[in-house]
Formats: sequence, C-alpha cells, structure tokens
Amino acid sequence: MDDAVPADWLGRREFARDMITESACVRMAATLDRDPPELGAGLPAPWHWMAFLPQARQSAISADGHPPRAGFLAQGELPRRMWASGSMRLLAPVPIGVPIERESEIVGLDDKRGRSGRLLFLTLRHRIRSVQGGLLIDERQHIVYREPSAGAQAMPAGEPAPTDPHWRRRIDPDPTLLFRFSALTFNAHRIHYDRRYAMDVEGYPGLVVHGPLLATMLLDALRHEGGLAQTPDWFEFRAQRPVIDVAPFWVCGRHDADDRHSLWIEDNEGFVCVKAYAGRVPDQNAP
Repeated sequence: MDDAVPADWLGRREFARDMITESACVRMAATLDRDPPELGAGLPAPWHWMAFLPQARQSAISADGHPPRAGFLAQGELPRRMWASGSMRLLAPVPIGVPIERESEIVGLDDKRGRSGRLLFLTLRHRIRSVQGGLLIDERQHIVYREPSAGAQAMPAGEPAPTDPHWRRRIDPDPTLLFRFSALTFNAHRIHYDRRYAMDVEGYPGLVVHGPLLATMLLDALRHEGGLAQTPDWFEFRAQRPVIDVAPFWVCGRHDADDRHSLWIEDNEGFVCVKAYAGRVPDQNAP
C-alpha cells in the first residue's frame, strides 16, 4: 500500500448517537414528491441517511465542500471522493423520533491505479442499533478516493438499459431538487449545487445528482410504482455513470422470480447509471 495511506486506517472505528425526527421525514417525503410516512410504520429505507451527518465547523470545510481531511475518514493526498456502491441488510424498521446508535468501522482498503490515476477503495461497515441494543441495519459503503482530473471528466462506457421494466418513473432534476437533498443530508459537496465548480474544477458537464438520492429514489419507486408493501430485507446498488442535471432520467424496475427485484437508473441516452437489487430473505423457519 502507498505510504500516503495511513497504516492505521484499517479497523478504525467511530461511534455516534442520533435521532430522525418527524419533521425531517416530512421534508424528505416532500423532496421525493410523496406523502409523509405513517409514524408507526417506521422509517422508509434508506432514509436513515438523514442521521449521523457530518458536523465539521464552517471554518474547517475544504474547498470542495467536504469536511476536513483529518479524523475518521482522512484521505491523504486524494481529494476527489465518490460513493461507488453499497449494500445493506434491513433487519428492523428504524423508529422515528427515538434515539439510535451507529458503530462505524473501516473494514477494507484497496489501493489501485486506473486510467485516471491512483484510486483508493475504502469499505465502511455501519451497524445501526436501537438504544435498547437491537440491530436495525447492517450496511457496507464502498467509497473511492481519486486524484484530481485534468480537464473534462470522461463518461464511463454505457451499459444499455433493460427494455422490459415493469415500471418507469421520469425525473427532471434541477438545482432545487439537489439543494433540498443536500440540505437533508448536510452534504456540502459543491458538485451538487455549484455549477461553475462542478464544471470548471471537477470537469463534469453540469451538476451531479447524488448517488444516495438515486438509491433512495430506487427504493421509493419500488414501494410506490412497484407496489411492494413490505420493506425488503436487503438492498444493494452500484454507480456506473454519473447522472447530470441537464437532462431527465428514469427510475426503473421489475419484479423478478423468488421475490427479487431488479432496479436501475436510466439516463436520457438509454444507459444504466445505477444498477441495484432488492429482495426478501427466505424465512428458514417457515413451513
């Protein structure tokens, strides 16, 4: 591993306590253009991303809008960060208005070199529990740190989107939508709201739609357009191409066999930008 990567990263842990309020749920539902959830039903997945937010002081924020380069997720010499993929087991609903706890651990590091330069793949594991100790969510996040790019970002090769979705919802992204989600998750990364920075500094053709927002929309569409009454037991997603705010995109999905659902984000060129799956874990004790 490169000497620029701190040797003590692997196994580093962090503990936090938080609570998701009813008013936060109302704002998330409004951002998704939905009615707010019933309080007794618990938090829709993956709305728990509104908890355990970064709390760096304004004077410590870096030029890109991220928190400082020190602490739990120090990133050394690689200033560009992207949430590449994630997976989670949804064991029980997260209660609304009740304190919850999260234990985070760095469980994987992989230092590579790609076409755009050096890449550091970091895997985080989050265990979210109720204050009584019951495990609610067991989640892994895969984050990529990379070197600054020179000039415009090259769009990754596109995978043609499936032509047989069971549902397909059009989204017209705009700065207001991106700002509202940034506010809900206290995400100050400038690629989501500062068009000049996103284009001139990081080389994107416009504002970038948040990966967590796209993942949230996929599960939201599975509930509403897909008609899934129960929260799935597991969910996994992988980013494949950036989604830019200059054109509409579609939130798509289909019901597969064995209570499994294929989900994807399709851009205006017909390519898959996010690929995801969700499903129910068979009950081993069922008759």
